[in-house]
Amino acid sequence: MDLAAIKDRSRQSWDGADYAPLGERLMPAARELVDACAVSAGQEILDVAAGTGNAAALSAAEGARAVASDFAPRQVERGRARTEAEGLEVEWVVADVEELPFEDASFDCVLSVFGAQFPPRPELVAAELFRVIRPGGTVGMANWGKRGFQNELFDVLNKYAPNAPEGVPNPREWGEEDVVRERLRDLAGSISIEIRDLPWEFGSFGEMAALLRDHGPRGLNDLPDEQRAPLVAELQAVVDRHNLATDGSVRIDAPYTLVVARKRG
Repeated sequence: MDLAAIKDRSRQSWDGADYAPLGERLMPAARELVDACAVSAGQEILDVAAGTGNAAALSAAEGARAVASDFAPRQVERGRARTEAEGLEVEWVVADVEELPFEDASFDCVLSVFGAQFPPRPELVAAELFRVIRPGGTVGMANWGKRGFQNELFDVLNKYAPNAPEGVPNPREWGEEDVVRERLRDLAGSISIEIRDLPWEFGSFGEMAALLRDHGPRGLNDLPDEQRAPLVAELQAVVDRHNLATDGSVRIDAPYTLVVARKRG
């Protein structure tokens, strides 16, 4: 695998994404993660693969000293503008989660909301997350798994706009309990894993499709017309299978995995 090329393509894709509207939809999961990790005033918190910084913003609002990092420079610019506009003190850093530029034992808690699961070398991700936290500190992750609506959605999107080359582990393995425990067992003294639901609510399928098209990283707008129509049809079928609403709107509970792991003291 040409890891540099893989990361460069991904970085360009995220830099080109107007991610904030999609990120806003993920705030409930960020809040659940911050609460589950008992983030509080005075703690030093790192939000990795932060996007526009949901976990960092919530942590700063609690009075924690928050640092947010992302490997895409324009995402960092957008995140910094967001937290400044909200009057929150968050330090922003361009950083790859596989090579974090922080000293050992720098933080009380490291958080990731649907971010750290995507780099191509999960063993390095796990090692770095635990390296930068202090003994007794907490690593918290919200990860998509291989179940339910989100799993089927990713399968369709990857069919038309592949995001991971052959040989790269499926990012959704970070949502599988046995995989998480295997990856963290030599690093964590305790591991708590729960399945939670993230609500997706839209006025219509068209509204949802427009959000994915305009604010995701995959460049679906660049697909030729002969691929766009079948993509939309397959997305519609996935939504229809999971939609709880019956009035033309969309209401889906998308399962995700919430991980709270504590470093040995």
